[in-house]
Amino acid sequence: QVQLVESGGGLVQAGGSLRVSCVASGRSFSNDAMGWFRQAPGKEREFVASINWMGDTDYGWPVKGRFTTARDNAKNTMFLQMNSLKPEDTAIYYCAARLSKFLSSSPDDYNYWGQGTQVTVSS
Repeated sequence: QVQLVESGGGLVQAGGSLRVSCVASGRSFSNDAMGWFRQAPGKEREFVASINWMGDTDYGWPVKGRFTTARDNAKNTMFLQMNSLKPEDTAIYYCAARLSKFLSSSPDDYNYWGQGTQVTVSS
């Protein structure tokens, strides 16, 4: 059974940093693309970042220049480093994996999802 488990969320002040991790089990995604999405209350799920097996990345415009994603294929783990956090970054952050090597910003393209981790940024 494939599982994606996020960790590292929490409460941080505006301007601070936080790193969230996603560990996959049940299947290797070393040749596949993975991504991060977020969802704030009352809003649709929003693309944050994606990374393919080679380390190529793509970011949503609200986080470009502030967030960085990376992966450790040997550990089937993906990371999201979030810097210069703003109150509008407050959301549940989800990791996702797709059965394709290509990057994607559409949640419909992802096959597996984690349960999410809450990130709250106070002003």
